[in-house]
Amino acid sequence: MIQDPIAIAILLGSFALLILIRTPIAFALGVSSILTALYSGLDLMIIAQRMVNGMESIPLIAIPFFILAGQIMSEGRIAERLVNLASLFVGRIRGGLAMINCVDSLFFGGISGSAVADVSSLGSIMIPAMEKKGYSKSFAIALTVTTAVQAVLIPPSHNMIIYSMASGGTSIGRLFLAGALPGILLGVSLMVTSYVLAVKYNFPREDWPGWKKAVTIFIEGILSVGVAVLIMGGIISGIFTASESAAVAVVYAFILTFIVYRDIPVSRFMKILKNSVNTVAMVFLLISTSTAFAWMMTSMQVPQAVAGWLLSLSENKYVILTLVNIFLLFVGMVMDMAPAIVICTPILLPIMKTIGVDPVHFGVILVFNLGLGLCTPPVGNALFVGCAVGKAKMEEVMPSLIVCYIPMVVILFIITFFPDIAMVLPNWIMK
Repeated sequence: MIQDPIAIAILLGSFALLILIRTPIAFALGVSSILTALYSGLDLMIIAQRMVNGMESIPLIAIPFFILAGQIMSEGRIAERLVNLASLFVGRIRGGLAMINCVDSLFFGGISGSAVADVSSLGSIMIPAMEKKGYSKSFAIALTVTTAVQAVLIPPSHNMIIYSMASGGTSIGRLFLAGALPGILLGVSLMVTSYVLAVKYNFPREDWPGWKKAVTIFIEGILSVGVAVLIMGGIISGIFTASESAAVAVVYAFILTFIVYRDIPVSRFMKILKNSVNTVAMVFLLISTSTAFAWMMTSMQVPQAVAGWLLSLSENKYVILTLVNIFLLFVGMVMDMAPAIVICTPILLPIMKTIGVDPVHFGVILVFNLGLGLCTPPVGNALFVGCAVGKAKMEEVMPSLIVCYIPMVVILFIITFFPDIAMVLPNWIMK
């Protein structure tokens, strides 16, 4: 298919219109693809085939298992154990609860791989606790929402798997490793921000539970984060593929939740399974329709046009990276992560390769950037969940959210301009 301005206008214009009238994004992507195909005289069977092809990638098999493992552990008292574990490490620092909020999101991200799951599970514990200790509700919610972005970077990240598929098979193991240090750096930046505010407003430290209780908390907490260690250890050592490690994680989560801790009865498993299936169905519908949408753009040579336009503005690598980041920050504000990854990857990855950016490094930039969109309106799912859990209006949270958002953007550009931060672990461990 040649570049047709009218077809491109139909594709992008109908999608924008459907989003404006609040059509679910999966349907907006599918309908705009069908309308463009009808105008172009394409057989609609091609759209159906592209949707099916988008779900046939073997790495995507890991996503349902990771979602189920995270769901199992979220239903128990895992979140509470992770909060207690984080308290052992950072609770005695000024503004202890804020520090705990940052660290427990790091731990939980290694279990669930989902920022929204992080906010819903940990937010119900941390937001009320922070309010009781004198933190403002808006800051408690904003910190819970922004720290949850660590989950999209810390392995096992569902979104890294989607990027691997969209980029044509970039190593999932290398992507997981590449996201680890940026995720930790993000958490540290928010801890520094929290400490500055804690000193300014004299937020309290947390009490030490005593050595006997600390040992119990440590053992239970380490068992809880063991699933992340199991996943990464299996992939790095070559014992498991990403899909196999996800299946092993489900078994580990089941044994830990239902047999070792016995937090919930086995009869609840069917409800957990149902919730997981609902989540998987939504994710795969988004992937399938966004794959068709991305194929329509590629067939109409939209990526080539965008690449030509960007490269005509400047040949400087850092200027182009800055422009791409600004573009992605906007995309993240108006589109969910999964379709944004599938659509933006084939457009931007060729440009990144042209200017010498490694696909693994770009994967971290893309996922980190779009993760910030989870915290911003109008499509910030993590923000919406945080406001619902904290029982606050979005406009009440925005001033505190901006305070937390600024260091996140700074870290994003540091990781963008200093690729060794992301690449040191994959280059060292998986040469």
